[in-house]
Amino acid sequence: MTKKPLTYLLAGVVIVVMAFLLMYRPLYTNPGHMEEPSVKPLTSAATSDTAADDSKGNSPEAEMKSLAELVVEYGDLRLIDAHNHDASGFTYARMMKTWKQDGVDRIVLFGDVSEPSAIGTDEISWNAYQEAPGQFIPFFSGINLLDESGLQAAKDNLEKGYFGIGEIAAASTNSPVLANVAWKTKDPMDGILPKIYKLCAEYKTPVLLHVDPPSGEPVRKLEEALEDNPDTTFIFAHINAYNSPDNVEYLLKKHPNLYADFFAGFTASNPESANRLDDFVSVIKQFPDRFLLSTDSGYGLPGGEEKAIEGMYRLIDALGDRRIAQQVAGGNLERLIRMQPATKTQLEALRKAGNLPGMEKDLSSLTKEEAGKLLLDKKQE
Repeated sequence: MTKKPLTYLLAGVVIVVMAFLLMYRPLYTNPGHMEEPSVKPLTSAATSDTAADDSKGNSPEAEMKSLAELVVEYGDLRLIDAHNHDASGFTYARMMKTWKQDGVDRIVLFGDVSEPSAIGTDEISWNAYQEAPGQFIPFFSGINLLDESGLQAAKDNLEKGYFGIGEIAAASTNSPVLANVAWKTKDPMDGILPKIYKLCAEYKTPVLLHVDPPSGEPVRKLEEALEDNPDTTFIFAHINAYNSPDNVEYLLKKHPNLYADFFAGFTASNPESANRLDDFVSVIKQFPDRFLLSTDSGYGLPGGEEKAIEGMYRLIDALGDRRIAQQVAGGNLERLIRMQPATKTQLEALRKAGNLPGMEKDLSSLTKEEAGKLLLDKKQE
């Protein structure tokens, strides 16, 4: 072989090798400066923006409506938070903007539970009602359930114009907040509770009971109270917390004077919940006139009270029935408020006040809510 052909051969080999290296250069360059391949691996943890967008369509979280979207969709419903502790620490003042933004129309307001400090937070809830009677529905909890004096305190508050008793600790073993409060009873038939129930029947006022655990002896005693007081309206606080749909259905089916305070945020967002909102939908549809929605001020939820408000909307959305949704969202609670007659104390105060707008109607037919508004109008003159 001559020298020139050999030179041509070597040159050809070099050209082929260089072409090979150029074609597959990404495989051999420094990893710290590796160029992206033209087709991006969707299985890689470091996916592209396009891959991330593609995956969103298959994600339940991505398909879930935002709170803002739910408020727009269901903002025409009258939404009432049936269980709220924001009288404690005057928290309600800081929540006003959130309630307006999220379409919460009215709030059943109280504060501390079954302990002396609750007397003070009861007064705060009353003052909030005086400031905004169309927004706040005051309940009270500051009564000694272990002493006869508590019965008179309860009667005085009902005469004054409070719309309900509670939340009160009728039984608590597991709650880190209520298991050791001073005025807690051992079960729903302990202390002066049987007399409180009779008082509630007289005033047509609901009583909101904390009962934990929601099974065993505490619930057996609750059933005894329900059966002994058929004219009293009982509300089982956060009935869905650590409880099953079957148990809730059993209690509501057996006891027509029992209402269910449904803490939707617990089921929707608390990792300790064993159920989903959908699990309760069939039960709610069986008893649409006996469910009340609440936030429990967001207790135990990452995201707090606003997350609990979101839970209420998610339950409304899950129902898929606007008529039932309105009952559960606020209609049932307002019915319990509007069925309460004006008290003797209210009527006497109105008679002393003389002629007021609305006084042309027979005072004996006034409701507690109507009488309270008339008295507030007089006070603001």
